[in-house]
Amino acid sequence: MNDFRRAFIVSDRTGISAENMAGALLEQFPNVKIRQYLRPFIDSETKAIDLIKEIQAFYDKDGVQPIVFASISNDEISHLVQTAPALHLSFFDAFLGVLEQELGTRAQHFTRSRVNNVERYDARMEAVNFALNHDDGSSDVDMKEADVILMGVSRSGKTPTCLYLALQYGIRAANYPLTPDDLGNPELPRMVKPYKNKLFGLTIEPERLHHIRQERRANSTYSHINTCKQEVADAQAMFRRYSIPFANTTHKSVEELAVHIMQECKLKRKF
Repeated sequence: MNDFRRAFIVSDRTGISAENMAGALLEQFPNVKIRQYLRPFIDSETKAIDLIKEIQAFYDKDGVQPIVFASISNDEISHLVQTAPALHLSFFDAFLGVLEQELGTRAQHFTRSRVNNVERYDARMEAVNFALNHDDGSSDVDMKEADVILMGVSRSGKTPTCLYLALQYGIRAANYPLTPDDLGNPELPRMVKPYKNKLFGLTIEPERLHHIRQERRANSTYSHINTCKQEVADAQAMFRRYSIPFANTTHKSVEELAVHIMQECKLKRKF
């Protein structure tokens, strides 16, 4: 018996949703080593057969069946995949039947087009472009159009959070890095001062910040633990001085952080 299990995340689209759901389930078993294999775009009989062969090979090698988390809307392909020697957990099978009964109508079992809703797609891309154009205080052009402006010291998680807010919620998120000059000034930075009501602060434990900065610029003043401690303390003092809400990113995933910001700033999804 192997000391690990294999888990396949299978989808006829990108597999992102299935991967998130599978991850949420598997993390409930921290004592089990799981090797995950994402297999997106399983949308034809040929691809399904190739996948079955792969699963069969692992079954023969390991002597234990893999786990398959599937999100396949096409019944024929779904049933074909289920012939593989594995524990099959289908998100469609688990929920569609219950929903059909509750709603009193049959599900259509259609596969979404690449751009199912053009307006939604455009809103998302516009938000992403806004985040990229206003990354690390690179520009204050149209800053008044921002839904939220994240502030924090360098490497505290501003950029990935802005991009996640844009992609998942269509939020126009800008970010501003607090420099030593900003932290030594009792006033808010000039660029963000007119938009105090849109500010949200990000902080981080100095030890974690030190580790991150060491990977970027090892053994420098920038990454020194004392620098990290001082910058974090000064940033938090600024947030408290101006009553700017803030969150610690050290132990929060970007998903958790985004939801927290949405709630704290009373933001609404744009699509």
